[in-house]
Amino acid sequence: MEGNKLTDANLKHVAIQDSFWDKYIDLVDEVILPFQWDLINDRVEGAEKSYCIRNFRIAGGEEAGEHKGMVFQDTDAAKWLEAVAFSLNKNRNQKLEKAADQTIDLIAAAQCEDGYLNTYYTITGNKRWSDLFEGHELYTAGHMIEAAVAYYQATGKRKLLDVVCKFADYLCLVFGPEEGKIHGYPGHPEVELALVKLYRITGNRNYLWLADYFVRTRGENPCYFLNEDCIKNGNYIFPEFKDFDLDYNQSHMPLRQQQTAEGHCVRAVYLYSAMADLAYEYQDESLIRQCETLWDNIVNRRMYITGSIGSASYGERFTGDYDLPNDTNYSESCATVGLAMFSNRMFHLTRDGKYMDIVEKALYNTLLAGIAMDGKHFFYVNPLEVVPDTVKKNPTYRHVKTTRQLWFGVACCPPNIARTLASLGNYIYASDKNTLYVNLFIQSSAECQLSGTGVSVRQECDYPASGTVTLSVNPQEEGREFTLAVRIPSYSRGAVLKINGREETVQPEKGYLYLKRMWEKGDVVVVELNVPFRYVRSNPRVRHNIGKVSLMKGPVVYCLEEVDNGNYLSAAVIDTRVEPEEEYDHELLKGTLCARLKGVRIDYGKAGDSLYGEEKPVYKEADFKAVPYSCWNNRGEGEMIVWMREKE
Repeated sequence: MEGNKLTDANLKHVAIQDSFWDKYIDLVDEVILPFQWDLINDRVEGAEKSYCIRNFRIAGGEEAGEHKGMVFQDTDAAKWLEAVAFSLNKNRNQKLEKAADQTIDLIAAAQCEDGYLNTYYTITGNKRWSDLFEGHELYTAGHMIEAAVAYYQATGKRKLLDVVCKFADYLCLVFGPEEGKIHGYPGHPEVELALVKLYRITGNRNYLWLADYFVRTRGENPCYFLNEDCIKNGNYIFPEFKDFDLDYNQSHMPLRQQQTAEGHCVRAVYLYSAMADLAYEYQDESLIRQCETLWDNIVNRRMYITGSIGSASYGERFTGDYDLPNDTNYSESCATVGLAMFSNRMFHLTRDGKYMDIVEKALYNTLLAGIAMDGKHFFYVNPLEVVPDTVKKNPTYRHVKTTRQLWFGVACCPPNIARTLASLGNYIYASDKNTLYVNLFIQSSAECQLSGTGVSVRQECDYPASGTVTLSVNPQEEGREFTLAVRIPSYSRGAVLKINGREETVQPEKGYLYLKRMWEKGDVVVVELNVPFRYVRSNPRVRHNIGKVSLMKGPVVYCLEEVDNGNYLSAAVIDTRVEPEEEYDHELLKGTLCARLKGVRIDYGKAGDSLYGEEKPVYKEADFKAVPYSCWNNRGEGEMIVWMREKE
């Protein structure tokens, strides 16, 4: 694998024209980024104030005032900038670019002479690096670095890149094993993966070394965090941190000894993404195996069917194997983004399609559920079952929102969703010197270099409504040998392959059809995937789902909503012997494929008012309409359920 590594597609060379995804991607350019620009400038009436841009003005000396917002408020600007950068690859929007350049000027002005950059510590005068456990300095640095790399790649402008290189050089002087340096690491991982990105764009191996140092020393005994004042004396910025053990941020033991995914989910998957990056750069087989162990624990024991993670709201964390409650879970949107990042990196390491199966599941379900179709309202928490009246009256559910929110004081999720949508091309395609991988079935075109010649590929599909994927291949030089690798999702049985109209038999290797041939201009590959509606059941160790089923079509999870099916959705019982019937709803989100299900439900008209009794409930025949989980709550507040009781 060394010397022929996989790389993401160049976003400048990927064009998406997909009827399903365009309605979300277009929101990024037309609504989300301008709206979030107004939000971080505190110009949206009724939204929680960000104070983000104001903090940069104060830190840069443009105005007087105190720091407001969270210690990591700078990341609102950083993630917005990164999303802008990804958007500019497709369309050099002058208005957005001008706003981004103005923001970069503010950031540069706020940077200290020695390279340090953080408005909270600069404005407050609090001691730098004194609270790595919860102070988020390195986390904030990581997002700023990611923004700088993306903006440089999109525009060629170096100003922000130079700012973060100066900052990273300073970090290399501050942290390390040498005497006089800080022997610590981030409380919230993020800078590790960012430093690898910075290394890849600059070639400066000091950045790669520092990322490796942070990962390698994490969890060593004695743990660095135990020496910090916040833990020794209970002087916490965030009071709830007093309840968290070291596994909360994955520092309870060295990473190479950890066998299960523990603690805060976003911290975990950002950290594991960095581990995968380092395994990739150093070709470290033992670290690859460690990443595989942690990924397997998440996906096969601790992940929701929607591709979300985080069973507990307190600590926003993993709990134990098979503990997956549907109505009290946290399932933060950022955690789903992080799982997609980790899984994509694992695909790059192993070229195994099972990792892209999880990327696909996360993107089609929880990511899209996190954003309303107006582009201005968001979910932070993504439950799989909601009863609004209960949520509002029972404080157990205080983290659950029954409608998407305009903005959040801790606003990590909205810009994370935006940057993921804007960089979707990175997940669709990947390539090495001789092979182009088609990972996701999204109507688009891509250009790359294969076997020394330029190659363009056009993908046509209506996935997952239809399983037909047509790939038109056009090399600049005819008769050149290279490979097209097409993913066959794990759910698809009996896929049919045709090349130039002729059926071919190719056995999948780790979830991919490898089509190696002498390609000519106009060659056409058609793959017929089997994408039926199907009922899926949990492992019976998941107590919450015993006797229940969920409905899927391809990667898309479906749910029942009150607006279609009335209330008391937990009383619905599905007859899985009857095949779901397709129903296209032209009104729902500009057109959505739905399903009609058969079953029974409790007749509440025949139920008495007594709380307890010996009578069995009376059931009546019923039809149900199921809609994609990503669509829920776009037609008003109401009940929603993913896991439905199954008729015996």
